[in-house]
Amino acid sequence: MKFSANLGFLWADRPLPAAIRAAKAAGFDAVECHWPYAVPAAEVAAALAGTGLPMLGLNTRRGDVAAGENGLSALPGRSDEARAAIDEAIAYAQAVGAGNIHVMAGFASGEASRDCFVANLDYACRNAASHGITILIEPLNRYDAPGYFLTTTDQALQIMDAVGAPNLKLMFDCYHVQLMEGDLSHRLETLLRRIGHIQFASVPDRGAPDHGEVNFAHVFALVRALGWPEPLGAEYRPGGDTDGTLGWLKAMRQG
Repeated sequence: MKFSANLGFLWADRPLPAAIRAAKAAGFDAVECHWPYAVPAAEVAAALAGTGLPMLGLNTRRGDVAAGENGLSALPGRSDEARAAIDEAIAYAQAVGAGNIHVMAGFASGEASRDCFVANLDYACRNAASHGITILIEPLNRYDAPGYFLTTTDQALQIMDAVGAPNLKLMFDCYHVQLMEGDLSHRLETLLRRIGHIQFASVPDRGAPDHGEVNFAHVFALVRALGWPEPLGAEYRPGGDTDGTLGWLKAMRQG
């Protein structure tokens, strides 16, 4: 089993290139991030080349963070900004060799928001396809992100079907799915062919995957048995020094 360090949470106190080097030293097989845009892509690409780690993916910008925005692509009247963020993400992903872009929906509801999200995802998929980039959408739970447009895997599948693009996939975050829907094993089995990336964190505290209500040893074994070939994304809040939380990774390596 391979694992990716999400550098939005892990080693978040370090500059992104240093966090990439820390992930390599810790034994991760890949890295991923949230919003790397403040760091020149050339610096990130150099750190990736120096460690040999691939960058799996990144997110589109959230919008006006100070105003509480968390994505733009489902916000009616904001499509110009949403598409500029998509273009920016595609260019950055190309520069660092990232294969996935999570297009963030934002806080919205209703049919107009659905139509807006579908149209912007269609734009993203068409522009990403020629670069071999997969577009991801991720349901977020209502506790951490109340009012977010996309909340369940069923809703995500309906959106994906409406767009109808082969490079549009589901970001299956075990933490969010468990809080909203549960039944992780059956959902992974059923949805695997529609999934583009899998992430995890303990439930309910979003810490390291060595405690809480989900048995991640079982989940990891299931994903392996299903033939999932890609690294799983460790997107958890370490609550302190990241290196001190990596006992689970060491146990997996020893196993």
